[in-house]
Parts: sequence; structure tokens; C-alpha cells
Amino acid sequence: MARSSGVLEFAVLGLLHDSPMHGYELRKRIGSALGTFRAYSYGSLYPALKTMTSEGLIAADDASGAGRRSKIVYRLTADGKERFQELVSESGPASWEDEAFGVHLAFFARTNKDVRLRILEGRRSRLEERLDTLRTSLRQASERVDSYTLALQEHGLESVEREVRWLNELIATEREDSPSSRGSKAVLDAPTQQRNNKE
Repeated sequence: MARSSGVLEFAVLGLLHDSPMHGYELRKRIGSALGTFRAYSYGSLYPALKTMTSEGLIAADDASGAGRRSKIVYRLTADGKERFQELVSESGPASWEDEAFGVHLAFFARTNKDVRLRILEGRRSRLEERLDTLRTSLRQASERVDSYTLALQEHGLESVEREVRWLNELIATEREDSPSSRGSKAVLDAPTQQRNNKE
């Protein structure tokens, strides 16, 4: 899951889990659902679709009518559904990294509560390590860099601190919520948090 191709595979399988789609629609849905975390080009999407088709995770059907331009519609296979369940159940260190975490978060509604908690707590732990590194770097650099570089480093520190606070709220909510909540707050709040981190 650490590789971009693995993250893209996860995103495609998760979106096709809802309904079959053609490539353009898939890219648009990835942009709207995951664009906050990562934008994918046609140059990366279509080779991934070809690979996933050859591996039997998805099937490609020609949905064009008579006299119409060919339009391929992709759908999830039984193997693809099984693979998605494997991916959505992963909660190890790879799922805490920036790119993979965003995709996991997008599919939290289909993720077991215990897995959601492990991912959130792992992500928080990873960011707390990053905070320690940033604070040390900032202390060491404060007398050696210009004010603009210093301001940029402070901005990075504040962004990570905001995400840690946000994760603390999500973790508290996960521990309090009933199983019927299924992580909806995480999915709804994620884009807002990611936008704040970029400000």
C-alpha cells in the first residue's frame, strides 16, 4: 500500500464497489472523493485499470451502442471484491502514511471500527514523531535561516499540530460512537481538515 499504484488500486476497487463506471467517470470520482489527498492523471489511471483487468480484479465491458464511440465500463469481479476487503482491513504502518491514509479515510464507512481506530491512532503516532522532528529542526534553524524559511517551517509545524488535534477528535468520536455511525464523521470532516493543512 505504500506504492502509488497500490493506493490507486485501492481507490479504484473502492469506487467500483458501489457501481460499474467508465474510465472518465472513475477519474472524476477519484478527483471528487480523493482529490483532497491526491490527483491522478489519465496517464496513471489507465495503465492501472489495464493491470487490474489482467489480474482479474476488474472486468472491462464494451458499453458502446451502434454507431457510437467505444466506451469501456469497468466493474468489480469476485476477486476484486475480495482484494478490496483485504485492503480495507489493513491497519499497519503503511496505512498511516500521507497518501494511503487519505484513501483509507475515504472508505472508513466500510471499515471495521477496530481497524479505523488502529489507523487513526497509528496516524497520530506517526505525526507526533514528525512533530518532534519538526520542533527540533525549528529550534536548530531559528538562528541560521532567513525569516521566510523560518515562517515556512513554522507553517509546517502548525499544520501537523492541527492534524494531530483533528485526529484526537476523531479518535474520541470513534470511541464514543455506536457501531451504526460507521465512521461518517471521518469521511465528512477529512476534506475540511486537509484544506486547513494547506492554508
